[in-house]
Amino acid sequence: MNDSARTESPPKVKASLFITCILDQLFPQVGESVVRVLRHLGVEVDFPMEQTCCGQPAFNSGYNREARALAARFLRTFQDSQYIVVPSGSCTSMIRVFYPDLFHDDRELHQKAVALGQRTYEFSQFLVKVLGLTDVGAAYSGRVTYHPSCHQLRELRVVQEPRDLLGAVKGLELVPLEQAETCCGFGGTFSVKYPHISEAMLEDKVANVLKSGAQALVACDMSCLMHIKGALARRKADVEVLHLAQLLDRGLSRQGGR
Repeated sequence: MNDSARTESPPKVKASLFITCILDQLFPQVGESVVRVLRHLGVEVDFPMEQTCCGQPAFNSGYNREARALAARFLRTFQDSQYIVVPSGSCTSMIRVFYPDLFHDDRELHQKAVALGQRTYEFSQFLVKVLGLTDVGAAYSGRVTYHPSCHQLRELRVVQEPRDLLGAVKGLELVPLEQAETCCGFGGTFSVKYPHISEAMLEDKVANVLKSGAQALVACDMSCLMHIKGALARRKADVEVLHLAQLLDRGLSRQGGR
């Protein structure tokens, strides 16, 4: 066979996983689900051990110098990554939207931040926009409702991707959530600074989750889910709380996809 007749396999997509502080400290199982789903889809995943916080808590609290130091570390750590996948709309927004602002007075770092931001994707966004998939081959039996987190919705404009992924899961019934786009009240440091306002917003969100009749609540940010899960637990509500990656991972296992 001559060279012109040879067929070559398409190059493998490579992605570096960035794990958020909340996942690292409290929900490592979500990161494991992300890796299993990506590998099932043929993505070569690596995990740079030098990674730390993206700097969002410092940035949101007005500590720009500390946030810049963490952002600069992020740029160094992931500079050679083909893609960066983040299981959080909040942290993805920090990297894509706010890193360039942090380095507005440093041309070199600003350019690096813009370039790196263009290779950084929230998990559902990566599956749909980069891999071109909505049906990953998962199955789930039950009623599910979806909460869009604020940064994912407003900063990233990731609206349809999670819904399309959920809609393609065999056996899953996606039920509407009243006032879905209303904040759950977490907002990172907002819930600490303004606890009474946060609690009132949370009560409205939980009431709508229960009103939906869903057996499971899905979102793409564990910070929101942690906040809502606490309120559901206090009410002894029988509603499971899952990151999108967990639901897809579980659904693949049920289908025998891995």
